[in-house]
Order: sequence, then structure tokens, then C-alpha cells
Amino acid sequence: MAHRAPKGYRYGRWQGGPDPLAPPYDLGNAVDEIGDSVLGGSGVREALRELLRRGAEGRRGLDELRRAVRDRLRTARSAGRMDGTLQEVRELLDQAVAAERRELFPDPDDAARLAESELDALPEDTAGAVRSLKDWSWRSEEGRQAYEQIQDLLRREVLDSSFASMKQSLENATPEDLQAVKDMVADLSRLVDAHNRGEDTDQQFADFMAQHGQFFPDQPETVEELIDSLARRAAAQERMMAGLSPEQRAELGELMAQTMEDMGLASEMAHLSDALRQARPDLPWGQRGQVPDGEPSLGLGDATSAVAELADLEALSNQLSQGYAGASLADVDEELLERALGRSAADDLTALRELERELERQGYLNRTEGKLELSPKAVRRLGATALRRVFAQLDATGRGEHDVADAGSAGELTGSSREWRFGDEQPLDVVRTVKNAVLRTAHEPRTGSRVQISVDDFEVVETERRTGAAVALLVDLSYSMALRGTWGAAKSTAMALHSLVTTRFPQDAIEIIGFSSTAQVLAPATLAELSVDTLQGTNLQHGLMLARRFLAKHRDAEPVVLVVTDGEPTAHLEDDGTPFFCWPPMPETIARTVAEVERVARSGATVNVFALDPDPGLVHFVHDLTQRAGGRVFQPDADRLGEYVVADYLRSRRGRRSR
Repeated sequence: MAHRAPKGYRYGRWQGGPDPLAPPYDLGNAVDEIGDSVLGGSGVREALRELLRRGAEGRRGLDELRRAVRDRLRTARSAGRMDGTLQEVRELLDQAVAAERRELFPDPDDAARLAESELDALPEDTAGAVRSLKDWSWRSEEGRQAYEQIQDLLRREVLDSSFASMKQSLENATPEDLQAVKDMVADLSRLVDAHNRGEDTDQQFADFMAQHGQFFPDQPETVEELIDSLARRAAAQERMMAGLSPEQRAELGELMAQTMEDMGLASEMAHLSDALRQARPDLPWGQRGQVPDGEPSLGLGDATSAVAELADLEALSNQLSQGYAGASLADVDEELLERALGRSAADDLTALRELERELERQGYLNRTEGKLELSPKAVRRLGATALRRVFAQLDATGRGEHDVADAGSAGELTGSSREWRFGDEQPLDVVRTVKNAVLRTAHEPRTGSRVQISVDDFEVVETERRTGAAVALLVDLSYSMALRGTWGAAKSTAMALHSLVTTRFPQDAIEIIGFSSTAQVLAPATLAELSVDTLQGTNLQHGLMLARRFLAKHRDAEPVVLVVTDGEPTAHLEDDGTPFFCWPPMPETIARTVAEVERVARSGATVNVFALDPDPGLVHFVHDLTQRAGGRVFQPDADRLGEYVVADYLRSRRGRRSR
């Protein structure tokens, strides 16, 4: 027997369609989009809502779904006129009366003349004429058949307006069929009453569907589903009647009442209507809303269906708009959406709901007492994303060199080593460590070729001390920044620089200081969600004071001050600490700011300014300021601010290493 090698396995890229292990969306991209909106001044809740409106990862958002629903709504409005049944009854009535007159005309008998006079005296309204001919002894077979068609039409249309698809199932109905309908309505009333009383109706519902399921082709699975469907149709019937003219409403209402009485269902249907209203009081009972208005004439059942569709589409459009207090994706009726736009629309909604849930479950968004906030994890992501975008700009302009392989606390090697101590982060001297182990065990009998190394053998290489930097980034957060569209760029730049310093240069220290009417130290999380200060003022003096205090805490580090602003100082602190504002800038404001700049310069710090407005007054001021502090002035566009700030920081680090 030939030996068969065991079957092996091959691994490769998945070729069977979408990756079954891949998530249906990229949370990182979603967080970035929310972050862009938040940095631009939106609240977290508003930013999330905007993302859900736009959609993500190839999925339609709420806005696109709503546009599709509105298109369906426009189509549904032109479905047809609602007086089709009334017109058809009138045509059949005219046909029956004309046929009867033709039959009576050649008869010379006085009874024929009396019958003609009675036909002449028929009420002008359709309902009254139909009621008057109820007990008529027809001489014309054609007339009798036309009148019977009226009765059959009304029975089917009236029941179809309450129970969908009843019109077709009751065509040419027998007395047994009508009795089955009466039994169904009676059992249905008892079922709805029991449900309204709060009783357990599971078995009663199962028995009802087993006996009368043929009247409900949509096959509801629960009593709530059955009642909801019937109540929506009953409300749509009232809405349809409200959309008719007063004359049409009166005639059609009377025809429907007559038909119900003839079938012995008047009281039972009235009771059922009240029970359905009690079960679903939230539906728009009796309210006049949109009704179809097109060319075709719709029967009573079709008109009710058209009005019900309009009502569902209106409700769905409102749900998708999310424009009301307390709105959430849970409000959107997935079944209605699927019925209106198909399964793919329901899948898009499901993906949006999953996205919203995952943002909280994976720790990007925190909900505290109903307030939605960015988590520290999301803030770190925003900083990293902002930094990545800055580096992409640096690479594109050839000003890169941002991958620093020697980041850390160790400096250049000195050539000497020492024993390892707990907490040391210096590189391990492998040669000396192994040598120590060999010398220590030289007198011991060798059991093999391996060298046993103990903790006492370890040595680390000594390195020169590397000078760190203390970076104070002052960001103008005054209202003018928002008006000029530089608000988001300034916040994004601050987060990018903070991310760079804390993740790649941990020996450096950084503090973000925002200044408007006053100044404040900002944590990245606070900065990300900070709203624009509508108070007037650019208080650079206060910002420099806070920067000086920060630099004093890091006296061994090289002090660096970076200022991002779009205007001259227009505010300062009085001697008692209260802020003072004046435009145009007062000499006292300029003098106090310049004095603070000189104090910062005396501490050894350089002050570089990034001016975001070409105003001559600002340019002149910042040039004077940097000359006093030994710094430089940059005038970048807002979309390149991050590139300039990060490149300047990296340039200063390279300068420190070269000294």
C-alpha cells in the first residue's frame, strides 16, 4: 500500500468575499471624525449626531435614509384620489336606475308610472339613493345585478378599510363567508379587550390565529403586533375620512354605516374601534394629515392603505430627522424602514446603532449623568491622529525627520559601565555582564556549556545626561479665532504637540495654556471639548505669567515658549487680578504684556510666535516681542499651523542635541 502524506494546511488572504473576522466598521475613523467636529467647536453629542447623519464606512447615514424616505413620500402623495368607491357606487347606481327606467318605459301599467315617479323622487345624494333602493322590487335584471354589485362592493371595501386584503378574499362572498367574518370580529374584540385588561392572552391569541388566520395574510406573531397593525389601519381610516370634502365624507360615512348595519357588524366594529384606540392612544386618531392626491381613483380600502403608508412615511421621516428633544436611534422603527426602503436600509440602521454602542463599549465615549464626553482613550487618539496628519504634511514638504530612534532618557555613551541598580533604564552592557558571570563561576565545576547569570552580574553602560525641555504652548482661544476659522486648527495643533512630547520625548515637559479674557492651564481632555470663549479679550500677559510659573518648576530643562495668536493683546490683569479689556489696545495693556515677555526672557526662554493674521499691527507687535525674547515669528496659514509648530519643536530638539 502506498504511503499517503498527511494533508497539510495553506494560509493566505481570504478570497471568499468580505473578511468574516473583520469588524463592520472602523471605530478609529469614527473617533477621528467626531474629534474633528469637537475640535472645531461642536459638543460631543452634536459631533456624534453629525456622524450618524453622514454615515460611516460605506453605510448610509440618517440624512441619506431620510432623503430616500422623502422621495417615497412624494411618490405616495400621488397615489390617487380617495373618492374612488364613492364614484364607483354612483356609476353603478346610475347604471341600475337607467336599466330600470328602460324596463319600465314600454309598460303602460299605472304601476310602472308610479315606479318611475318613485325613481324621479330618489334623493340626490348617493347614500340616500342607495338606502331608498334597498327594498326595491327590480323589474330589470341588469338593474338588480348592478345594485347587488353596489352591495358587494361596499361590503368588501368597508371591511378592506379595516382589515387589509379583505377586498379580494370576500369577492363573491357567500353567507357562510360573511358569517365567518362576523365570528372573527367578535373573537377579535374579546381578544383586544382581554389585552387591554392586562390579562395573559398568549393562548387566546394562538387560538384566534388558528381559527381566523386566513384573514391576516401578514401573519402577526404576537398579540401586540396584531393590535398595532389594526390600530394603525383604523387611525388611517379616520385620517382618510378627514381628508375628504364635507359632502364626500357625509355620503361615504352613511354608506359605510348602512353596510355595517346590513352585515350586523355595526355595534361590534364600533366596540372594536374603541378598544383599538384604548390600546394605542399614541396614534394620530382623528387628526387630519397628508392624503394622496393623484389621478387614479382609489377604492376605500386602497385609499386607507395609501393614507396609512403616508402616515408611516411621515413618522419615519421624523424619526430619521432626530430633530426633537431626547431623540435617539432607538426611536427609528426598523420594520417601517425595511418596508419603505428594503433590507439594506435596515442593515444601514443596524450598523449605525452598533457604531454608537461600540463607541461607548470600547471606551471612546463616556456617559455621565446623561452627558456624553470624550474618554481619555479618545483624547489620546485625537492627539495621535492630529500628530499623524502633521507628520504627513511634513513628509509632503520634505521637512520630515520626525522618527527619532533615540527618544528616551538616555544620552550618548561614555564608554564606562557600572553595576545595575533597581530602576535603571540605561542600556545593558552584555559583554561585561557575561564576563562577570564567567569570573564568578570559574572555580565551580562545569556541568555544561551554559553560563549561569545572576542579578549581581548585570552591568549597565553609563550615558551622558541629556538636557530635556520645558515647553509652554500658549494658544489664543478668543472669539476672533472662531470667527476667522482658526479655532479648530489651534486646538488640533496643541493636541498634536502634546501627543508628540508625551509619547516620543518623555524627558521633555509640556503645558498647554489657553488665553482669551483670562488664561488657564488646559489638560488635553479639557482642550478637546472646550467651547469658544465669547468674552472679548486677548490676554497674552496672563498666559505668559502662567508659562513663567511652569518654567520655574523645570529649572533644569531648557525653557521654550510657543505662542499661537491672531491678534494684538487687548486685555491684561489689573493689580487686583481682575481682567481689563479695551479695543483698540491701550498702551497700558501693551506695556504690561511686554514687561511679562521680558521676565520670561530673563528666565532664559526663547519665545516663538505663530501669527495667524497678516494685520500690520499684529505683525509689528510680535516682531518686537520676539526680538526682546530672542525668538522668531512665523506666519503660517491655518491649515499648516500644526506643521510649523511641530517642525519648530523638532528643530529646537536637534539644536539641543548638537550643543
